[in-house]
Amino acid sequence: MRMSPEQCKGARAMLGWSRELLGKSARVAVRTIIDFERGARRPYDRTLADIRRALEDAGIVFIDENGGGPGVRLKKLGDD
Repeated sequence: MRMSPEQCKGARAMLGWSRELLGKSARVAVRTIIDFERGARRPYDRTLADIRRALEDAGIVFIDENGGGPGVRLKKLGDD
């Protein structure tokens, strides 16, 4: 499943993370995150995987397109 810019922004909002914190956690340049979230460019697949992994490690669950559109949610305690 691909991560959309909206999912990235939503996940950061749920965690209360800045772009800087996400960049540090994912080991990705902040400019890359800024450009991705505003739709200016799509990073390499491995970079998106690093961003997604950092968000998932912090408790984000990505929701596939299921008729209502893709989304994100926070992992319930005990979901591992």
